[in-house]
Amino acid sequence: MSRSGFLFPILLIAFATSLGVTVLIPHAQLGALTPDFKEEDGLVSDVYPNVPGGLAEVGRQVYVSEGCQTCHTQIVRGGDSADVDRGWGSRRTVARDHVTEHTPVLGALRLGPDLSNVGSEKWRNEPSDDPYKPAKRDASWHLKHLYNPLAMGEGSIMPSYKHLFLVRKITGTPSPDALQLPKAMSAPTGSEVVPTPEAKALVAYLGSLDRSHPLKEAGKATAATTPKK
Repeated sequence: MSRSGFLFPILLIAFATSLGVTVLIPHAQLGALTPDFKEEDGLVSDVYPNVPGGLAEVGRQVYVSEGCQTCHTQIVRGGDSADVDRGWGSRRTVARDHVTEHTPVLGALRLGPDLSNVGSEKWRNEPSDDPYKPAKRDASWHLKHLYNPLAMGEGSIMPSYKHLFLVRKITGTPSPDALQLPKAMSAPTGSEVVPTPEAKALVAYLGSLDRSHPLKEAGKATAATTPKK
């Protein structure tokens, strides 16, 4: 038999092995995953993960188009990781957390904090004496943060997303959507800063990110300990 006769079976075996390891086995393990269900009064409903929909889904598209996943992940690590102590989540991320997403935006780098649970009231774990620690990261805070990150967090390297806002002269009654900015980042006299629909949608998406729902395969939730800057 010629050398080519030996080469073809070897290539075929290599291809079959790689196909099994990278496609077939993961599909068998993860392909049958479904949302978490509960039963009440004889009715079964899926309770997790929540499917954002509406404005939040539009915001997800803005999140991707603006490249937010370039600097932020959406996957809380378990084991010896400090992710929980940083307040990024109470448990590790598992595949079921993303089962309803067509294309999960897991991210690849962490130039900024993980955003898996940024919509949760318990997200982050700054020291109590941190002057930049907000009472609540609500929509208003997120909009100001997008407009001027450095004014909302000391040493922030996040770029400003001012292109998602309109700075315009106030004519008549000020817009009810205008940002209530502190002096350090106020608009020019007689002007106001108004978020565009894209900015509102992005903030709605961020507010929908809460993967703190307990899941059996994720293990026991862990409380954050020592705050880490």
